Amino acid sequence: MGTGLRILSYVRRFWPAVSVAYACLLLVTAIELWVPYMIRFVIDCAIQAGAGVENVRFACPSGELPTDIAVRASVMIVGLTVLKGGFLFVSGYLAEYGAQGVAYDLRNEIYRHLQRLSFAWHDRAQTGQLMARATSDVEQLRFFTGRAFLQLAQLALLAAGITIVLFTMNWKLAIASVLMFPFLIRIANNYYAVVWPMFRQVQQELAVLATIVQENLAGAKVVKAFAREPDQIEKFNRQNALLRTQYVEAAEIQAYSNPVMDVLANLGAVIVLWYGGFLIIQGELSVGQLVAFNTYLLLVTRPVRRLGFLISQISRAVAAGERIFEILDAPVDVDDRPGALQLNTIRGEVVFDQVSVSYYGGEPVLKSVSFDVHPGEVVALLGATGSGKTTVVNLIPRFYDVSQGSVRIDGHDVRDVQLLSLRRQIGMVLQDTTLFTGTIRENIAFGVPDATDEHVFAMARAARAHEFIMEFPDGYATHVGERGVTLSGGQKQRIAIARALLLDPRILILDDFTSAVDTETEALIREALDVLMEGRTTLVIAQRVSTVQSADRILVLERGELVGVGNHDELLESNAIYAEIYHLQLMDESVAETFGADGAAELVAGRRRG
Repeated sequence: MGTGLRILSYVRRFWPAVSVAYACLLLVTAIELWVPYMIRFVIDCAIQAGAGVENVRFACPSGELPTDIAVRASVMIVGLTVLKGGFLFVSGYLAEYGAQGVAYDLRNEIYRHLQRLSFAWHDRAQTGQLMARATSDVEQLRFFTGRAFLQLAQLALLAAGITIVLFTMNWKLAIASVLMFPFLIRIANNYYAVVWPMFRQVQQELAVLATIVQENLAGAKVVKAFAREPDQIEKFNRQNALLRTQYVEAAEIQAYSNPVMDVLANLGAVIVLWYGGFLIIQGELSVGQLVAFNTYLLLVTRPVRRLGFLISQISRAVAAGERIFEILDAPVDVDDRPGALQLNTIRGEVVFDQVSVSYYGGEPVLKSVSFDVHPGEVVALLGATGSGKTTVVNLIPRFYDVSQGSVRIDGHDVRDVQLLSLRRQIGMVLQDTTLFTGTIRENIAFGVPDATDEHVFAMARAARAHEFIMEFPDGYATHVGERGVTLSGGQKQRIAIARALLLDPRILILDDFTSAVDTETEALIREALDVLMEGRTTLVIAQRVSTVQSADRILVLERGELVGVGNHDELLESNAIYAEIYHLQLMDESVAETFGADGAAELVAGRRRG
């Protein structure tokens, strides 16, 4: 009930349109209740009277011919039917308008909340699940708040109105006609109790299927490279079969419940015909009244037969709503504190003070790390995979929050400043370059959409990207394709560097930025960065010592601890870990020059075995 009410709360913003829709529905119900009365009037006052049958149960207008009565009533019925069609159109259109508005708001709210959720939350989330909730689940709510709820409201209004009319017409026959209602309500309640968890499981399995599709599309190259297509197809088939089984089980329950409801509704009609005939013989009921009674029951029987379908839609909507609200209710771990400061132009001083970080309550990935970076200084981070280098740079733009200690920029704890103002001061070139579907120019100007062409071109030249961009037939208007698949690794990396430089950040973070480029391209990028890093605080993550030798200082990390600080020469003499990394890499390069790549690989493998 709580979930259902929360779903309906989204309709409030569209209450003018929805109110008109349900007012029209009320008028439609009134017309449907009036038409059987007119049929009763024709039968008793025109047909029966015209046949000479005396009617003591119904007061007919005197002085009118039966044919005139029949024509007038027929015209009224036709007119009311046309009017009802107009009201139904308005009601259906405005109800759907409100439902589409609800879906629009929900999609926006989900997307906005996903943007605010922390990296830690996204690390645990599955893209396919999120996509299913933002699309399929929202569609379930759209249908429920539109047509399904409208039909349910129509059923409730008809049932209430018909009950009142029947008891007004003949209370004995009314009691007989509603004898089946308690059984219908009980079956409907039991049906909902059974199908609700089933449809929640259906939505869950549908999301799992979407996750499999998304992962295989994103990792198509890996699947093909390892010749795993048959296994992935089998994995999809298993999940698809499970989803089919869930749907069939739900359909089985629905296929059982609908005929039972239909039988009970028809039993009600049989009772009315049998007992109504008896009352006619006793002189307590007219033929017109019996026909009207039966017409009223048919009016309510039609939507009752759809009750099973409506209940299944309600079940699916409630299940979908629960899954959507799981996202919307997810706490935002990294957000602006009340009274957070606007961080304007900064000098670029970065201080780590006894920083420790644990992901998801596990083992610390950083342990009491302390260092400072002076404005305009170039500091490199070096260490083995998993040593904590990327975690360090992720704390500066506050992608994650520290578990202990603090990270300060120009003396301000990053948790006390506004996130947008903080991140606008930081330019990042990540190890895994992400480009968006669109043109090369749009990707370079991603952080500054209103940048002029001249500014975009200048940054591309600085990143040594302008030359290869102009080689494309469309130049900067070239579409890069999904995730930039039409570009090489080095080209994507240089576009990412141009994108970061366009921000003109005071702090520049380069996360293994030369990992995807060859030696020649790396040299070109270095030429640009030597000038562009001037005056900026720069943190560089690299695997190769050759990349960090020219840094003002080098931080050596080992298993989350800071084990060395100094320049290249100082660390080479005083830090055993740095010296070992340097000599191993130097030896690898020497072997490669002497014996070639194959010989180097064999010798290095032998040395490591030794």
